[in-house]
Amino acid sequence: MFLSLGNETVVRKKDVIAVFDLDNTTQSKITRDYLAGAEKSGRVVSAAGEELPKSFVVCCGGSGPRTARQAQTVYLSQMNSSTLLRRSESLGIE
Repeated sequence: MFLSLGNETVVRKKDVIAVFDLDNTTQSKITRDYLAGAEKSGRVVSAAGEELPKSFVVCCGGSGPRTARQAQTVYLSQMNSSTLLRRSESLGIE
């Protein structure tokens, strides 16, 4: 199954680690540093198109078990985190 993040960007549901609201989470310096590091290393993909992103989705890449050192991709989405949650629930993502 796949989860649509907007603007024809989809991710495999099994690769989704977490979905975050940008307004709430970027108040934390730790989150801002994480996003800056991901952007600097080229791991940020914009699925927001021309719109301002409202959420970001962290996904793991590759096959096998998830590990903390596994490459992660951060997708910026123009959709609310609650919308993405509803979509994931309809797909059976827990």
